[in-house]
Amino acid sequence: MSSEPVGSELAQKAVDLEAQATPTHTIVETSSKNEKEILDELAQKERINFVEFEAGMRENPKEWDKSRKWLTASRFITLSASFLCLTTAIGSSIITAGLKGAAVELHASQEVINLSVSCYVLGMGLAPLFLAPLSEVLGRRPIYCVSTFLFFLFTLPSALAKNSATLVIGRQLAGLAASAPLANVGGTLSDIWNVEERGFPMAIFSGTIYLGPCLGPVFGSWIVQRAGWRWTYWILFILVGVVFLSTLIIPETYAPALLKKKAARLRKETGDDSYNTRAEMDRRSFSSTLKIAATRPWIMMVTEPIHEDLLTMSSPDLSFVYSLLYLLFFVYPRAFGQVRGWSLGLTGTSFISIMIGILLALAALPYQEVLYRRYTKDGHYPEARLFPMLFGCGLLPISLFIFAFTSGNSAIHWMVICISGALFGISMILIYVAANSYIIDSYSTYAASAMAAKTLMRSVIGATIPLWVDQMYKSLGFQWSGLLLALVSCAIIPIPYVFYVYGERVRTRSRMANKAKRGDGCKGNNIPH
Repeated sequence: MSSEPVGSELAQKAVDLEAQATPTHTIVETSSKNEKEILDELAQKERINFVEFEAGMRENPKEWDKSRKWLTASRFITLSASFLCLTTAIGSSIITAGLKGAAVELHASQEVINLSVSCYVLGMGLAPLFLAPLSEVLGRRPIYCVSTFLFFLFTLPSALAKNSATLVIGRQLAGLAASAPLANVGGTLSDIWNVEERGFPMAIFSGTIYLGPCLGPVFGSWIVQRAGWRWTYWILFILVGVVFLSTLIIPETYAPALLKKKAARLRKETGDDSYNTRAEMDRRSFSSTLKIAATRPWIMMVTEPIHEDLLTMSSPDLSFVYSLLYLLFFVYPRAFGQVRGWSLGLTGTSFISIMIGILLALAALPYQEVLYRRYTKDGHYPEARLFPMLFGCGLLPISLFIFAFTSGNSAIHWMVICISGALFGISMILIYVAANSYIIDSYSTYAASAMAAKTLMRSVIGATIPLWVDQMYKSLGFQWSGLLLALVSCAIIPIPYVFYVYGERVRTRSRMANKAKRGDGCKGNNIPH
C-alpha cells in the first residue's frame, strides 16, 4: 500500500475521530473502537506518533483540580466563562427601561427604538452558528477574546448615538459580537467536566443566562431614573471592558487545540516531525476545515434526528420560555408602573421576584444530581438529565395563570404577581437546565455547534417579542393576553415526557450523537416522583 492512499484514508478517519484525542470520559466514547484501532494501524505504517494526554499529568482538562475548574487565582474557567454569559445577558435587557426616553430624544417611533432589543437578541442567535464552530477549529480562548473585544467596541456607538439608525445598528453589531459565550461556554464545560460532574456547572451556566436579563432592568431602571437612558450604555461599556480583560487570562480547554500545542512543542524539542494529533492528520486546507466547521450547525439542524425533533418539539418549549422572559420586560412596567403607579426604579426592582425563583431552582438542582446517579448506575444516558424539565413544564402554566388573572387588577396585592414571577423563574430554570444538559450530553464533541443550532431558534422567536407585545396587550388586555400564554404553556407539558421515553431511539439514528443506552437497572419508564 502506497503512502498516498494510506494518508488519504487516514485523513478521512481523522475527521470523525478528532474528539477521541481525549481518552476516556467523553460522551462520544460510544464511537467505534475498531475505527480508532484501524486509524492507529494506518498511522503506524506511516510512522506517525499520535500525541495523547498523559494520564495523571493533568494535561487533560478533565483531570484538572476542581478548584481550577471553578476559580483559581488568575485562572478562571467555569465561573469566569459563566460571567461572560451573564454580561451578554445583562446587555440584552439593561436598556429596556430607557427605551421610551431614547424614542423621545432621538425623535423616533417606539417600534423603531424597540428594534435595539430585537436586533441584539437576533444577533445572539445568528453569530454562534459561525463563532461556535470556529472554537472547534481555533480553540475556545481566541473566540472569547476577540468576540468580547468587539462587543466592547460596538457598544460605544449606541452610547453616542445621535439618531435611531446608529442606535439600532450599534446594537445589532454588539449582539453579534456578544453571542460567542452563549454557545461556547457549553463547549467549555463539556471540555473540563466529566458527564457525571456536569450537572451543577451547567446549572450555573444556565442560571447566568436568565439572571442576566433580570438584573438588567433592576440596574437599568434606577440608572435611567437618576442619570438618563444613555448611561445604561455607558455602564454596559465599562462592564464589558472589565470582562474583556478577564478573557485574556482564561486558559484554553479544548482538547484538540491543547494536543496540537503539545505536538508542536514535541516537534520543536525533539526535531522529530512524526509527532502529530488526529486533528492534524486531516490534510485539507485550513479554509476547507473552517468551511466544514462553520456549516456543521446548519447540517445538524437539517440532518440530525435529535435536532430535527428538538426544533419541532423541544425548541418551541425553550423558545416560548425565553420569549416569556423578554415579554415581561414590557409587561411588568404596565402591571407595576401603569396599573399600580410604581416609579421606574421600583418597577425594575420587581424583577427580583423572578431572580428569587431562579435562585431557588438552582438551589434545588443538586437533587437532580442525586436522581441522575440513581438512574445511571448501569451507565450514563442523556435522558436522565430531563427530570427537572418534567416538573418545570407542569409548574409553568400555574405561574402564567396567576399572572393572567392578577396583573391587571390594582386591587390585588403586588405580592401575588411577585409570587407568580418566582414560580416562573423556577420553571424557567428547570426547563432550560434540563434541555441544555440533554443537548450537551447528546453532542459532547460538537457541543458548541449543537448549542448554536438550538440558540438560533430561541433567539429568532425572542427577537420578535418587542415588535408585537405592546400591541397584543393593548388589544386583548391583561387577562386575555395572559390567558393565551398560559394555554400555550399547557400544550408543551408533554414534550419532556416524549423525549424521556423516545429520546434513546432518536439518538440511535444520529451520526454525531451519543449512542449510550439505559442499563438494566434503568429500563422501562421509571419516571421519578
